[in-house]
Amino acid sequence: MSAQDGEKPKTPRVHWAWFVAAVTFVTIIGAAAFRSLPGLLIDPLHQEFGWSRGTIGAAVSVNLALYGLTAPFAAALMDRFGIRRVVAVALTVIAVGSGATVWMTSAWQLMLCWGLLVGLGSGSMALAFAATVTNRWFTERRGLVTGILTAASASGQLIFLPLLSWIVETHDWRPAAVTVSLAALAVVPFVWLLLRDHPADIGQKPYGATGFVPKPPPVTGAARRTVNVLLSAARTGPFWLLAGTFAICGASTNGLIQTHFVPAAHDHGMPITAAASLLAVIGVFDVVGTIASGWFTDRFDARRLLAAYYALRGISLLFLPILLAPSVHPPMVFFIVFYGLDWVATVPPTMALCREHYGEDSAIVFGWVLASHQVGAALVAWLGGVARDVFGEYDVVWYASGALCAVAALMALVIRRRAPMAVAV
Repeated sequence: MSAQDGEKPKTPRVHWAWFVAAVTFVTIIGAAAFRSLPGLLIDPLHQEFGWSRGTIGAAVSVNLALYGLTAPFAAALMDRFGIRRVVAVALTVIAVGSGATVWMTSAWQLMLCWGLLVGLGSGSMALAFAATVTNRWFTERRGLVTGILTAASASGQLIFLPLLSWIVETHDWRPAAVTVSLAALAVVPFVWLLLRDHPADIGQKPYGATGFVPKPPPVTGAARRTVNVLLSAARTGPFWLLAGTFAICGASTNGLIQTHFVPAAHDHGMPITAAASLLAVIGVFDVVGTIASGWFTDRFDARRLLAAYYALRGISLLFLPILLAPSVHPPMVFFIVFYGLDWVATVPPTMALCREHYGEDSAIVFGWVLASHQVGAALVAWLGGVARDVFGEYDVVWYASGALCAVAALMALVIRRRAPMAVAV
């Protein structure tokens, strides 16, 4: 039955938006597997092929860069061709890229398969995918849904990282690559059967909407639109403030703690396995913190939430140098739990501010903001290593990052409010 404007479509007991959110959750969990494997491949590939770690790291860098830069274009492609088609193609590209690595013999093939193909595919299912789904299918509970979908990434790493590390250690790296390929292909049927591009496709209104919302026509010129949205947003102050704060977010999480915490802890005599286990604990509390942040975002000023998150993160980093020790002690456990709760708590309020200021273009704008996150992470991952080489310790890195978080807190408070406006969904 097709719904017309003015009619009140029949609403099932469980709104289809929740099925769409569930499929998106599973897809993002699968995408986490693709990002869990590169760090496990460095030593096996170095030992088997004799490639330098710099060469292998270059392929991972291409993967990370494309993960960030593909996101805004993927959001525009979803507006042009639909969410279901883009995600199904992205999963297939990942399966091909990961599966093809088992036959590679040269470093350029690693760059092509894991750097280019897997980078493009995983970037198409980055957080801009979650933003697009949330914008189209929900007018209520957007913050909560954003938090849940963001937490899916941490959940996936918790699920796949121990499994993939066991496979690499027990059976070699090739079965692990095949596992990632099969995981990508396994999600495709769920995406094709359950994911829908818009509530109007099944005659429903978005969850929480007061009236039926017609499906907008396909938007042509996806690449041109993505660039135009960037050029338009770049003429506004909120974009640069959001991009700047999110770059610091990436710098103080993926670039800093995820990359340098284990070697820094090892410098102080802590076993690598113990330090890695502490990172896994961060992943556990990341899920709790992100969902809670989504709930807060539905109820409180997103700017103040961001300021609080960055300020508290910065303060915690200032204490980290005196917490590092040969063994795990209660203050360090407290730091890990706190940092986990704050890890990506910044995502729901950042998405909310993108929606507030950029309306129907917010998913693409957030894609560009996410690209700044990856750039910040990449810079600090590199500069942190340089600082360690120059100073012989990481203390200056923690202090500098704490200061950056203080700057981010001030930037969040400067973001101006925008009066509520009607947004096409």
